[in-house]
Amino acid sequence: MTTANPTIRPYRRVARSLGTGTPVYVLLAVLLVALAATDPGFYEPDRFLAFVKRAAPLVILAAGQYLVIVCGEFDLSVGAIVTAGVVVAAELYDSYPDASWAVVTGGLLLAGALTGLLSGLITTKLRVPSFITTLGMMLILEGAVFFWTGGSPHGSLPEEFRRLGRGTAGGWLPWAVLACLVAGAAAVFLMRSDFSRTLIATGDSERTAALAGVRVHRVRVIAFVLSGVAAALAAVLVGGFSGVSAQAGRGYEFEAITAVVLGGVVLGGGRGSVVAAMAGAFSLQALFTLLNLQGVSGALESTVQGVIVIAAVGLGAADFSRLRRRRTHPSGGTPS
Repeated sequence: MTTANPTIRPYRRVARSLGTGTPVYVLLAVLLVALAATDPGFYEPDRFLAFVKRAAPLVILAAGQYLVIVCGEFDLSVGAIVTAGVVVAAELYDSYPDASWAVVTGGLLLAGALTGLLSGLITTKLRVPSFITTLGMMLILEGAVFFWTGGSPHGSLPEEFRRLGRGTAGGWLPWAVLACLVAGAAAVFLMRSDFSRTLIATGDSERTAALAGVRVHRVRVIAFVLSGVAAALAAVLVGGFSGVSAQAGRGYEFEAITAVVLGGVVLGGGRGSVVAAMAGAFSLQALFTLLNLQGVSGALESTVQGVIVIAAVGLGAADFSRLRRRRTHPSGGTPS
């Protein structure tokens, strides 16, 4: 009988704790080292916190998108929710300049939740594929914003509202970083609850989960609602440091999906880690920052995202096939 080398046990324990996201943690570490080598001042506190602040909206969106993808669905409406949130807030302040920050922010979060609820109900009750449902929702929101503003949003966001996106707590820690930490902690807590098991079981096999007593429609609707709330929170941050634009959230839906896939989450559901999905968002932001420092055109970002999605999904599919073969033939035998 052979025994495992005790010197490698700690590494195996670490690998098990990191789960399917191990490659993205390695990638993130490599990118951060490359950034430090390219720009020696990158790790100065102000510079590094500015990097995290820029990544915060995408990290929050990736956490929300993870919940939807891991249960077997997609949410393409999050970028449009970000745009609509920024524009609606500006229009509200233009009409009601004395409106409370808490009321406007709470209203945006509620609107995001209702948008997610509607997408979830259409997907589960009317059996419309989530890709089509949320694509339609994205087009509806973009069209509504254009119709309302004529393509040029009116008004501006007051400093009180923009504080969360570009202000600091204690004079040094950006509120956006705190919001990112709170949202990340909430996502991790959620995925350590019983809801996590039902969410992943739903994505792994809807029929099996239903036979086990899981209310799969309810689980998926909740995932869409939480994704909508995450998008609304991201809108508050984006409005804070980018200002008002009819293109404020453009492309965020694909960046969020890219981040989740980069984190090793399987498209189609059933496997993946929310921490790895958020690490994927940081990795994507680090990659874009590195390309910018190297003088690579920002127009290539979409190309980079496409390559990442194809490569990550291809590798994930191959890994999943190997895992399924091992489960089917654990002894290493060949099928008859």
